[in-house]
Amino acid sequence: MGEASPKIWSVSRLIQRGRDLITATYAHIGPDVAGRSSRFAGNNLACGNCHLGAGVKKFGLPIFGLAADFPAYSARSGAEISLPDRINNCMTRSMNGRPLPLESPEMRAIVAYIDFLSAGVRKGEKLSGLGAGSMPELDRAAEPARGKPVYERYCQGCHNVDGQGVLRGSAGDAFGYAFPPLWGAGSFNDAAGMARLITAGNFAHSNMPDGVDYLYPRLSPEQAWDVAAYIVSQPRPHKAGAEQDFPDLLPKPVDAPYGPYADGFSEEQHKYGPFGPIREKLKQLEKEKSEARNPNVRR
Repeated sequence: MGEASPKIWSVSRLIQRGRDLITATYAHIGPDVAGRSSRFAGNNLACGNCHLGAGVKKFGLPIFGLAADFPAYSARSGAEISLPDRINNCMTRSMNGRPLPLESPEMRAIVAYIDFLSAGVRKGEKLSGLGAGSMPELDRAAEPARGKPVYERYCQGCHNVDGQGVLRGSAGDAFGYAFPPLWGAGSFNDAAGMARLITAGNFAHSNMPDGVDYLYPRLSPEQAWDVAAYIVSQPRPHKAGAEQDFPDLLPKPVDAPYGPYADGFSEEQHKYGPFGPIREKLKQLEKEKSEARNPNVRR
């Protein structure tokens, strides 16, 4: 068998570098790495703390098959965005840091890894297992007080009694966490996807405690909603300017924990639910908006 060409080896190394950046982000671009110019992440989390199994676990927020969907319209930005733009949304929210330069080696590597995981997937093709799952919603608000004992029973053994996780080494050594913090200064900020109840609740139901998968959940839906409410109720870094997200407020997620909103419901209801009344109001507003644009609709 002949030797692989230098180009193949180069691409292979780039893909491996991208995988390493997903699984050990803190060691390459974290706040404690030796080179100051490489400190893009604002915390010592790894992308893989949310995108489980190096981004390939079903309903563990996988990143397989996503490359073909970009460029795509982003309601949050109110404009078309590229895959690197989407990655930088994670950098400034989940990683609570600053954007990677679009042509940086790190960005090129992460894009190469996602491209590799998307090989053969056509634009618009939706693969099974994307997202975090979709369990039945409550007909009441999720309650942090009910979630606290769930956290104590199922979560604090890994994430610690104070939610600060467990460092893999010592503070400042860029070794990251054995188990990540769920709130506090070292966690994702309040504009991250995991700071939203629907994302956090479904993620917990499909994947937690550690080792669980969507086929055999350990938490009931009610437990997952309430423990997610407990987690998102805790203090975490604030992202300045998040109120400018979603220039058109109608497609803003119903569980976005920060305003402004188009529907008149409180920030608390957007944070904890119930979400049914919010969705009904948004449907009504969307219908009124569509009718206002249609000159054939009689009034």
